[in-house]
Amino acid sequence: MSAPTRHEPVTGARGRVGASLPDFPWDSLAGAKARARSHPDGIVDLSVGTPVDPTPAVVADALRSAADAPGYPQTHGTAPLREAVAAWFARRRGVPGLDPDGVLPTVGSKELVAWLPFLLGVGAGDTVAHPAVAYPTYDVGARLARATPLGADTVEELQTAWDGGARIRLLWLNSPSNPTGAVRTVAELAALVAWAREHDVVVASDECYAELGWSPAHDTTAGGLVASVLDPRVCGNDHTGLLVAYSTSKQSNLAGYRAAFLAGDPALVAELLEVRKHAGMIVPWPVQVALQAALSDDEHVAAQREVYRARREVLRKALQGAGFRIDASEAGLYLWSTRDEPARTTVDLLADRGILVAPGDFYGPPGARHVRVALTATDERVARVGDRLADLA
Repeated sequence: MSAPTRHEPVTGARGRVGASLPDFPWDSLAGAKARARSHPDGIVDLSVGTPVDPTPAVVADALRSAADAPGYPQTHGTAPLREAVAAWFARRRGVPGLDPDGVLPTVGSKELVAWLPFLLGVGAGDTVAHPAVAYPTYDVGARLARATPLGADTVEELQTAWDGGARIRLLWLNSPSNPTGAVRTVAELAALVAWAREHDVVVASDECYAELGWSPAHDTTAGGLVASVLDPRVCGNDHTGLLVAYSTSKQSNLAGYRAAFLAGDPALVAELLEVRKHAGMIVPWPVQVALQAALSDDEHVAAQREVYRARREVLRKALQGAGFRIDASEAGLYLWSTRDEPARTTVDLLADRGILVAPGDFYGPPGARHVRVALTATDERVARVGDRLADLA
């Protein structure tokens, strides 16, 4: 059989990875987005959690300082960057003694979430567990590795799946949650870590919103803390089998830099590093320098948090005044909101008023009666929401 020409599509099981993936959810919002854009005063886009505020000068200056970068950067990241990550964990997350060898910069956190099962050797016949209401890429990552995704939130649900024959190899946690903003307690995290260790399951915890806590217990301006799986209270000061994914996109307005990292078990990180070196999955040198600067400066994070706090209060009042109930939303960049009706009905209701939000069904069937309302619009746009919802009050 002759090889296909470059004009012929590759066929067969190995050529149809995309066929195993769900439709890209945002494509289904095209109609609602068009309606919202037609509003006489323009769209208020609260659908995507993409930062709109300026990149902090301390980070942009660091990037410019490293602009002359003719050589290949280190896949493992520079020693000063990895030490900055360890210092950040000790200073901001209550995790002392993180081994810098257990740190690995990544090209944003989404690629890490999508490829981690594959990079860990998870494959056909294996199961990847993730929250029942979750960022869709956990499910996509399992499918890319030819594994089975499983929505499960509790030890009891995991054990039931295990007893039913699910060969769980990787457990994703997400606290604070995207989309709900729920935060796991130390006791909940400790129980999940204990179960995973008992069953030889790797735990990957997506903690990208940890610096944005709004309840007294999680507001870092008031001494609160969102617990990490690497916290000694959770893991007994033993990082074996544990990984944390973190991104500076949200806290530092660096989504365009793709500046993120993985941290935890040095043995697992070494395994991932070896594969990523072969695959050329390298964070550019100027971005590594910028990431180090971002993690070494707490002042800009505190300032950005206050910007989001103010927008959150405006949106909270507008939504509740219009008959919405806000659930969870203890941390992060979203208000998990409901009118006790199908999510798409709410999306259409808001689109007719020039407001675009994300339907909860993007994140799994349990979210089908909620919408996710992002704090990531300018102050000027956010200020329009109250007037546009006034007729619903």
